[in-house]
Amino acid sequence: MKGFGVLRTERARLTGLYGTLLLLAGGGLVALVYVLVGQGLYTSVSGAVSTVSPALRRGEVPPPDPGRSPEPARTVAPGEQPPGPDLKDLKAYGFTHTLSDAVTEAMQRRLLTVSLVALAVFAVLSIWLAWWMAGRVLRPLAVITATARRLSGENLHERIALDAPPGELKELADTFDAMLGRMEHLVSAQRRFAANAAHELRTPLAVQRAAAEIGLAGDPPPERVARIRAKLIGVADSSEHLIESLLLLAVSEEGPQSGRPAERVDVAALAAAELEACPHQGLTVERTLAPLTVTGDRTLLGHLVRNLLGNAVRHNRAGGRLGVATTADGELVVSNTGPLIDPVDVPMLLEPFRRRAERQHTAGEGAGLGLSIVASIARAHGAELVARANPAPDGGLTVSVRFRPAEPRRAESGR
Repeated sequence: MKGFGVLRTERARLTGLYGTLLLLAGGGLVALVYVLVGQGLYTSVSGAVSTVSPALRRGEVPPPDPGRSPEPARTVAPGEQPPGPDLKDLKAYGFTHTLSDAVTEAMQRRLLTVSLVALAVFAVLSIWLAWWMAGRVLRPLAVITATARRLSGENLHERIALDAPPGELKELADTFDAMLGRMEHLVSAQRRFAANAAHELRTPLAVQRAAAEIGLAGDPPPERVARIRAKLIGVADSSEHLIESLLLLAVSEEGPQSGRPAERVDVAALAAAELEACPHQGLTVERTLAPLTVTGDRTLLGHLVRNLLGNAVRHNRAGGRLGVATTADGELVVSNTGPLIDPVDVPMLLEPFRRRAERQHTAGEGAGLGLSIVASIARAHGAELVARANPAPDGGLTVSVRFRPAEPRRAESGR
């Protein structure tokens, strides 16, 4: 059974293919040589034998006398034998013809035997060469397969790094390396997300436990009970908001819901409505809302705009500025003033649970998921998100989301 398994491998198939092609080429070459040599062989042998005929060497057929003049034509008398070839000449010719046939037949048999032996040797060499060639061609695939079998969640940092000339297999190995890089990034992000989520959820639980065990120990006065009660409610609200954000992040990673058809969404109107509902007292609002319609999930796009505005208000400063703009070419821009941000730290702010400073667990602080949810929803809608730090003295952040504008509605039939 193991032998049959070897015959089913790609190397065996390529060996059969290459060996058959080489064998057909060798057989065709041998047949061509045999036919071409056999066609002119008799003429060559006959001419060679005639020049060295034994009858001529023994003097049985006298050579012509160069000084003898040819006899004139004459009438043959009755009973006289007409002039013609001598009997010795006929014998020499017959001997030469027989010898030529024998030599030609012997040479053809010899040529056929040698050709068959050469073809057999060539067949063996062809199979060996085809097996070696197939192994040489499939060696990169063996490296890729071995690497894929060896990889796990603990060694995703390994790469094939195939050392080979440019070609299809080199491109395959490089593509596999790029895929491993993306997988490593996703697994690292997932592990970091799980660790941060566990930390974020464990902290409010610890606060609730401490408030219940310490603050309510013994017989506390009503004022302390009211204060602890308000603290527990605030921590519960924060935990509820965190869980809702985690669920929203998971939904946004999946993209628009498959059961809900994509619809045309007026992002400018959506931004205007969310801006009215967003508490931005004390901030100078600059709005430039040009018509912008995209195709997507209205609920997710609403969360995208709401999180952008909430992040811009939460991290603003007193008397600062909030800018909201949409453009006809498919761009939504939200900017705000605030603390100066190092441009190197901007990509970090788009990851879950990443903040510029450690969390203080105060009211309205947020869970650090706002911009990561925005980035996830943008990816789900095929949009490009770009965040950049604003220079001094304004500070703050500018986030732009470039959508693919929705195609214009098709004219109704009959109009």
